[in-house]
Amino acid sequence: MAVACLAVPGWAIAEACDDSAWPATLAARALQFPVDGIRPETVRDTFLDGRLGRRHEALDIMAPRGTPVRAVEDGKLVKLFESKPGGLTVYQFDPAGQLVYYYAHLDRYAEGLHEGMQLRGGDLIGYVGTTGNAAPDAPHLHFAVFVLGPEKQWWKGEALNPYCAWRAAR
Repeated sequence: MAVACLAVPGWAIAEACDDSAWPATLAARALQFPVDGIRPETVRDTFLDGRLGRRHEALDIMAPRGTPVRAVEDGKLVKLFESKPGGLTVYQFDPAGQLVYYYAHLDRYAEGLHEGMQLRGGDLIGYVGTTGNAAPDAPHLHFAVFVLGPEKQWWKGEALNPYCAWRAAR
């Protein structure tokens, strides 16, 4: 069940937020915003937007092509992957292995990035782009957070709305 986020001065009203403890847990982690030069309060909540008959379940953070993208917190880089919908992607587990952070549509990876490496919050992982199914004239980072299941499969989990976590942290 989803409930509306509480209004916070200076923020656009979010469309909906998960009512579980996860947004508070994310907010308590003080996740770094992943795109340099973009203020979180300027980002629109796209989590519930429709995408080809399904929910988007991610934030699209619009930025100029080539803008640095950074790890939101410490954790292990578990997969570099190129897919038709996401283009160049990074999957990062949080330190406890409970969450996976998904960064998609990257223009390119940061030099030296490789699977298995430990990331620190703020580490450069790539650059905003339009790879995959992103419109060529709309560079952005598609950022998602998922709760991992017991199998720890990097490609699936329960989607959480990171927009609400950033709002709660402000």
